[in-house]
Amino acid sequence: MENDIAKHIKPLRLGALPEDMRLALKNAREKRGWTQRGLASRLGLTQTHISGIESGKIVPRYDTLLELVRILDSDLLMVPRALVPVVQSLIRDHARPDQGEGDDRSLYADDTDEESNKEPRDEV
Repeated sequence: MENDIAKHIKPLRLGALPEDMRLALKNAREKRGWTQRGLASRLGLTQTHISGIESGKIVPRYDTLLELVRILDSDLLMVPRALVPVVQSLIRDHARPDQGEGDDRSLYADDTDEESNKEPRDEV
């Protein structure tokens, strides 16, 4: 009976951070012009540890990952798994090149301005 239960339990520990997360961490480090050794010294880690995280050989503890992300001027967000596609879509839309910096747009309004087509009316 115990063997049947063990088969259906998923391991809690990842084999590695997701590749896109590792790449984002590496790109953020390189964008600042920091070497792995420089980042490691800021975090109190070794260069080998940073290399292991970026290559997927080491899965950092949550507090280490949180500190790593924050020192790279980012943040971790916990999103319910069902909403991940929605959040990814919002991120893609936000990063669209046709959207100028500083342009504000509502998340819920479509691109047409319906209010401008209506006649002014008195508010009650």
